Amino acid sequence: MTQDQDAANGPHIPVLLRPLLQAVAPVSGRWLDGTFGAGGYTRGLLEAGADEVTGVDRDPLAFEMAKPWAGAYGSRLILQQGVFSRMDEYAQDLDGVVLDLGVSSMQLDLAERGFSFMRDGPLDMRMSQSGPSAADLIAELDEAQIADILFHYGEERASRRIAKAIVRERAIEPITTTLRLAKIIESCLPRPKPNQSHPATRSFQGLRIAVNAEYDELFEGLLAAERALKPGGLLAVVTFHSVEDRMVKRFFQHRAGKTGRANRYAPEQAETPSQFELVTRKAVGPDDQELAENPRSRSARLRVGRRTGAEPGPISAKELGMPQLKEARK
Repeated sequence: MTQDQDAANGPHIPVLLRPLLQAVAPVSGRWLDGTFGAGGYTRGLLEAGADEVTGVDRDPLAFEMAKPWAGAYGSRLILQQGVFSRMDEYAQDLDGVVLDLGVSSMQLDLAERGFSFMRDGPLDMRMSQSGPSAADLIAELDEAQIADILFHYGEERASRRIAKAIVRERAIEPITTTLRLAKIIESCLPRPKPNQSHPATRSFQGLRIAVNAEYDELFEGLLAAERALKPGGLLAVVTFHSVEDRMVKRFFQHRAGKTGRANRYAPEQAETPSQFELVTRKAVGPDDQELAENPRSRSARLRVGRRTGAEPGPISAKELGMPQLKEARK
């Protein structure tokens, strides 16, 4: 998710907004933006023709930032602090739901929020600004649990080496700042080549996901959207890394009855009603224009499905390929 407006740099276009609006056109009726952020998707939907948009975010800063412009939309814009996994409690019979699973620039760019290793700040990472922080996890989890988070959530292959270094260093002095943690991680990995990501990128991602229970939130959010949408309603999800995209892809495949048999000799299963129709057969990525305007969009992928009238059926997080931690704290 990109910051929609920055006082110094002017307005910014949210990631994949153009292809999203094209995929769900014509926009009308009642929508819910489950990751309100700086309001870019919400404003895009309102300008495209939505009668009403409910903007949901667990970060209270999002609504503080919206005050200068939110009033211009009057009753068409409803702001709701909360998590999108509970969206069906906030609204029902929706014509559309949008989820942008990236971290907002307004969070990344504030050192005091502790998301970025590029600026020194408290090791926080809490989107809701409540509950256990990244510093708490680093201080309280054992070495195996830290390694598990870094490997499964951050896809960091050197997770065990990094976890060992973290446990060693925290015994000397508590790890409470972003730059101290980043330097510990850097000491465990080779110096990056030009154009490679910072060595701490994957580890910081894994910790952020653990702090905010992001995969659990995504799993429950997909089910909540399924309950909140009316027949014909659209669910559009923008992901930023492979695990999220895999979960969304498998959810749509499962709900559209596209999972298929394990092999050609397996018995055919009885057909079950499909809860979604695939609007985008493949993930949609940024075009050259968007990549030039916003390099942060390079890993973004959009998937869209249309709700049918079929009742939701059972599905497990494991079926969606959600990483399963052994004993990691949530």
